Amino acid sequence: MSKLLAILAFASAFMVLSASAGNVVCYFASWTIYRPDNGKFTALDTDPNLCTHILYAFVGLREDGSVSVLDDWEMTGLEELAHLMSLKEKNPNVKILLSMGGWNEGSQKYSQVAANPGLRQAMVTSVLSFIDQYGFDGFDLDWEYPCQRGGVDEDKVNFVTLLGELKSALNAKGMILSAAVSGGIASCKLSYDIAKVAENLDMINVMAYDFHGAFEPFVGHYAPLYASHLDQTDEQKTLNVAAGIQYWLDEGAPPSKINLGLGSYGRGFALADPTNTSLYAATYGGSEAGPYTRAMGVIGYNEVCELYSDWDYFWDDEQQVPHIVKGNQWLGFDDPKSIQLKVEFANSKNLGGVMVWSLDTDDFRGICGNGPYPILNAIKNTLH
Repeated sequence: MSKLLAILAFASAFMVLSASAGNVVCYFASWTIYRPDNGKFTALDTDPNLCTHILYAFVGLREDGSVSVLDDWEMTGLEELAHLMSLKEKNPNVKILLSMGGWNEGSQKYSQVAANPGLRQAMVTSVLSFIDQYGFDGFDLDWEYPCQRGGVDEDKVNFVTLLGELKSALNAKGMILSAAVSGGIASCKLSYDIAKVAENLDMINVMAYDFHGAFEPFVGHYAPLYASHLDQTDEQKTLNVAAGIQYWLDEGAPPSKINLGLGSYGRGFALADPTNTSLYAATYGGSEAGPYTRAMGVIGYNEVCELYSDWDYFWDDEQQVPHIVKGNQWLGFDDPKSIQLKVEFANSKNLGGVMVWSLDTDDFRGICGNGPYPILNAIKNTLH
């Protein structure tokens, strides 16, 4: 056990940039411009030299198949789009994609549009029009999830059909199609014909995180690299990065199309018994909200390193991830050390690269003493 400060020094080893051939797909969460103080993140805070692709998250889908801007202050959202596009002046090689969906969008609208040939065509037409209007280089679909959350069994087939129609239209214009997909094996079995999904995508962004969280009544790291000896059920033993990625590979997804999804954040719990901090210890809800992310049970790496450096830091040698504890609060997250190990895993599997959710919760201001973007720099220096 040591204090968090001991591990922050580790990040300094990754501050020298090196050339990388792999994808580094970075999500820009458009709502983070409304965060307070050091947590406020705008498109112009992005370093376009640390990402090969930047994905604007999110636009939504209307029931008629058309694109909707989700920002309540639509003009602010469109201003941020313009600022995002201006990053090409700093790095002409960076690709900027429009991302549609996300957890809050649900599944039902996507299910209904995907099932109807006319609505699918309306969606393709609207997506292409929006992309042309604002100068995007491609499109990313984050439907969470086919066959779930109000979807129907037919979504598995209809998702492939929708992807095929999108890819045909986009590729004809020299544009990219990617999708964010689940990294949980049980979820994948419900939602995807993986081999066919892979055929109809240029990049597959596997969300290898959120395996555990305050939606469960016990402690679990949100994104362990490997299983723990404390995992009891067959499903628990699969709720880790290595198992999720291996499943996508085993089911026929080409490694070159897969981007390993990494988090620059974490998830936390309120412990029922502060003296029991082990995995699967009983909890009674999420951890206290951080001052920037302002959501119970979720914490940004920037909040951890800036504000919680006096908490007790633990490293799990089995799962290859850190957590911190103070009183009845337990926070599991990723830091530059765990990110390096995950990128090395991606290298070992010859994956196309990595995806990062999201830019705003890295230490983008460099407040913690290791320069701006320690997580993205760890990626840049490790990815082959």
